[in-house]
Amino acid sequence: MSSPILVLFLIVATGLLLGKVRLSGLSLGASGVIFTALLAGHLGYSVPDGVGQLGLVLFIYGVGLTAGPAFFRAFRQHGKELAALAFILVASGGATAWLIATLLDLPGPLAAGMFAGALTSTPALAAAVEAASAGSQVAVGYGLAYPIGIIGVVLFVQLLPRLLRTDLDKLDATLTAAESEKRAIRQVLVEIQNPAVIGRRLTELNIIPASNCQITRVLEGDRLNPVGRDFVLTQGQIVLLLGREFRLESIVALLGVRSDRTGLVLDTERHRQRVVATSRSVVGKSLGELKLLGRFGVTISRMERHEVQFVPDPDDVIQWGDALSVVGEPEALAAFSDFAGHRASAFDLTDLVSLSVGIVAGVLLGSVSFGLAGREFQLGLVGGPLLVALTAAHFGHIGRFQASVPRASRLLMLELGLVLFLADAGIVAGHDMASVLGQYGPRLAVGAAAVVAVPLIVGFLAGRHLFKLDLLSALGGICGGMTSTPGVGAITSATSSQVPVVAYAVAYPVALILMTVVGRILVGLI
Repeated sequence: MSSPILVLFLIVATGLLLGKVRLSGLSLGASGVIFTALLAGHLGYSVPDGVGQLGLVLFIYGVGLTAGPAFFRAFRQHGKELAALAFILVASGGATAWLIATLLDLPGPLAAGMFAGALTSTPALAAAVEAASAGSQVAVGYGLAYPIGIIGVVLFVQLLPRLLRTDLDKLDATLTAAESEKRAIRQVLVEIQNPAVIGRRLTELNIIPASNCQITRVLEGDRLNPVGRDFVLTQGQIVLLLGREFRLESIVALLGVRSDRTGLVLDTERHRQRVVATSRSVVGKSLGELKLLGRFGVTISRMERHEVQFVPDPDDVIQWGDALSVVGEPEALAAFSDFAGHRASAFDLTDLVSLSVGIVAGVLLGSVSFGLAGREFQLGLVGGPLLVALTAAHFGHIGRFQASVPRASRLLMLELGLVLFLADAGIVAGHDMASVLGQYGPRLAVGAAAVVAVPLIVGFLAGRHLFKLDLLSALGGICGGMTSTPGVGAITSATSSQVPVVAYAVAYPVALILMTVVGRILVGLI
């Protein structure tokens, strides 16, 4: 076959078919591509130049967009633990490489390459090559250990949940339920009794929206109707209060007491509408600035962004593609819908211009050199796009460019990017596999396997027992600490949970920096 494109998609197709084969309930998923690629590389086939870099950037940018909305919250909650886990993984991998090299009498450059390959770290490879006079030995060690590192991590994250008899999706559902219960949006009926609020307009009570709560309806007869622009609180009035469970009680106490009224009519068909914001009249402006209750007589009860739903406060800025749950009279809803540029399809559209600009910014950032420990350091094609995507997804935009990418598009980016990257990596490693094995024999393969296995075992024990991480976070943190893109790809193939992706994104930058330092140390130490 003379066509590299034909070879590429044959590798992808056969690899994905291989990944669907289940043995004792275990399957390789998208990681099956690495095996067919290794065989193709050994047989002398090739794929188009640059396809691996393209796949890597697409996958990593998709990881960042997926993890971004929860990344900074996770970093505040588990940042220290995941950073420490990354340190333990890299340190144990470096110590194992040093011990193996000492026992098997391997030269420092070869050991450094083995370390970089086992932990699938291109920056560590570059640092070792720069520090070593025998750069070819570094490359040989890397070439042999790299596929072992990929396969080892992929098998570990696939087998471990099965050995522990843990269903990852059920675990995610349990964790999500606990988090959702704490942050669930509830609505309660409140009877106005506090003299301090009687006779005041809602717009005067800033503490309610500042607590991410909203009064959206008032009882009139037996019907709960939307509050109007001239709404004033009165004694004995019953209102519908919306907000997070843990914030409601303080607002209820401010207004009066909970009401036990039942049998009320809530007309959601006529009085509530889902509006997708696309107009410059609202995009980029805060709810406090728009004053929607006074201008239109409508209330934004919920906002949905990146599949995360929340009760907004006055400082929340509307972003392009935000889905707004709006409560009001039918005429007011229609007027606001026109004002906001409602376009239902916009929620599912991908802005390719913004996506391209974000990737360009990430690649450029990755090429910038930083001074670190007396040497030049770059974030590369993983660190740069990952950082840009995390930041953009968290804030929702980069300048005027939107970061919102629908879930279906993100899943396509993740899957396509991963298989392209694996196909290229397998082809490259397969070309040199026979010569490397013939020259250095099984000693190097056993050493590389040890450099992969020891950090995985130590990291898992530390994550679960020292840092008390749940299994999903521990697996994601291990993949981040091992800088294993295929590893986190294997997890995303096995579960729809975002927890491992977020943990990977937290641990990865720490490991990336540490590996460049350890790679240089190994060259000079052995």
